Amino acid sequence: MCGIVGIISDKPVATEIYDSLIQLQHRGQDAAGIITCNDRLHFKTGTGLVRDIFQDKHIQRLQGTMGIGHTRYPTSGARSGADEVQPFWTSSPYGIAFAHNGNIVNYSTLRKEVLQNRKRYLNTDSDSEMLMQLFADSLQRLMGPSSDESITEERFFDLLCQATDELFSLAEGSISAVSLIKDRGLLAMRDPHGIRPLVMGERVSATGRKEYIFASEDTMFYMLGFTLVRDIDPGEVVYINQAGEMFAKRLRLDTFNPCIFEYVYFSRPDAMMNNISVYRARLRMGENLGKRWKQVYGDKRPDVIIPAPSTSNTMALAMARELGVNYSEGLHKNPFIGRTFIMANQEERRQSVRFKLVPQRLEIMNKVVMIVDDSIVRGTTSREIVAMVRNFGAKEVYFASACPPVIQPCFYGVDIPTSGELLAATYDLEASRKYLGVEILFYQQLEDLIEAVTRKGKHHIDSPCHACLGGPYIKRNAV
Repeated sequence: MCGIVGIISDKPVATEIYDSLIQLQHRGQDAAGIITCNDRLHFKTGTGLVRDIFQDKHIQRLQGTMGIGHTRYPTSGARSGADEVQPFWTSSPYGIAFAHNGNIVNYSTLRKEVLQNRKRYLNTDSDSEMLMQLFADSLQRLMGPSSDESITEERFFDLLCQATDELFSLAEGSISAVSLIKDRGLLAMRDPHGIRPLVMGERVSATGRKEYIFASEDTMFYMLGFTLVRDIDPGEVVYINQAGEMFAKRLRLDTFNPCIFEYVYFSRPDAMMNNISVYRARLRMGENLGKRWKQVYGDKRPDVIIPAPSTSNTMALAMARELGVNYSEGLHKNPFIGRTFIMANQEERRQSVRFKLVPQRLEIMNKVVMIVDDSIVRGTTSREIVAMVRNFGAKEVYFASACPPVIQPCFYGVDIPTSGELLAATYDLEASRKYLGVEILFYQQLEDLIEAVTRKGKHHIDSPCHACLGGPYIKRNAV
């Protein structure tokens, strides 16, 4: 889970890419980078938060009317270190920069392919750099000895499609990527199952030219004056040349399996993703959670429902409405502390919970409190929140998760590498309840979660990927 953005315009894009990365900061807090292009590639990368990496002098140096950016949430390569920060770039052919959101399952096999058979150099252990080198090598081979002047835009797009299709045929896993090709244009691609999101927007410049943006979410479109056009389809490649002409082709027609955790946790509530409102999906999760509670516990009710802020605010509000129970923001969140799930280790997560959340005593004391969270992954954060609420005088504590138990590792871009890290894979329901220290532990049912996500919208989803919840892992189709 990273954030990616690419913009092609008739004016300098560095400031708008920076603004976009600020809007995508929730998708990755470890590092960020920007590459722009005019007569050469200009880049600035660094570790930490976006606002701490880029200064005015960096933005001024990032010249060019097209560029790409990335916020990093590490799932492969070294967790820290400047060498792993995207976007990556290679000098041949043309000069290509590449920013990737996703994770490659057969990384070891493809790394050998790049190093031994393609004779391309890899400077890092990142699967994203490996993808870039595979793509660049395929494009260079397909171009052959032809001079650049002899390649029309239509022919060049056909070569891009062939190189991307080779990438799709070789790589197993998730790929949402934007690529800048010097003297040519901006490219966007999405893997044949559409596991990770990628959306496209457009606007008209003062000169009447169409300008385009590709991003993980549309959260920055309004502020930059872009209109959401559509999602990039699974297996599709979209190319914008320097004249602003768009070329698009869907290369493969596999099943559409976008990640369900994007709706549960990762994405901002104001995002439209696969033609589904994330906010409305979360409302439906809370509604379904309340309906299921009534089936299981009848008239039993807490005195108050409070969210574990802030992703779960929407879910908790909808559940409270369904149950006819008071909703209260009983935990105040400091907005300047990062998201605990994507922190580097358990100790960081545990410590940050108390820095980030402060219970409001009057909303908790002498009450039966229902805490609603979007999910329980490792259980560290949940356990700390329960302890806080008890310390502030709750009579009883119930805990409801809007997501079913997370019981399997994810190989498509979520940093859950082993089942041993997962609460629900380690303990049964009763043992998990005791570990959290609550009177009732209540999970969303899988069918209720899928229904909440897919109920509305012309999304054409075959089945959301829910491998982490015990569902099947996505298999690459042969065609």
